[in-house]
Amino acid sequence: MNYKLKLLDLAQKVSGNAYAPYSKFNVGAAILTDKENYYCGCNVENISYPLGTCAEEAAIASMVANGEKSIKEILIFANCENLISPCGACRQRIQEFASNNCQIHLANTSGIKTTYTLNELLPHSFKEF
Repeated sequence: MNYKLKLLDLAQKVSGNAYAPYSKFNVGAAILTDKENYYCGCNVENISYPLGTCAEEAAIASMVANGEKSIKEILIFANCENLISPCGACRQRIQEFASNNCQIHLANTSGIKTTYTLNELLPHSFKEF
C-alpha cells in the first residue's frame, strides 16, 4: 500500500474513535516517522473545552511514547466536506518534531485534497529564533 494511502486509512479509522460529544466533529491524524513507522491519534474533548486534545497532539504523544521523535509526514482527516488544517498550537507541536519541509496532508471523505509544507503553514516558528 502507498504510504499516503496508509496515512489516510489510519487517520480515517482512528477518527471513528474520537471522543467528541460536544462538537460532534471527529478528527484523526496519522504520522509517518523517519524510521518508517506509523502513529495515529484522534481528538478527545472535555466539557471544559481548553482541556481537550487535538488529533495531531494525540498522534505526536503516541510517537514519543514509542521512543520516536522525528515526523516525516503527517495527515489530518476530518469526516466532512471542508478541509481542516492544524490549529496554531498543533502547528508548533509538529514543528518541535519535524523539519520545515515536512509534508502536511489534509484529507476529507473524498481523500487527500492538498499538501502543505510545515514552513508554508508556520513560517517564522519559534524553532527558527
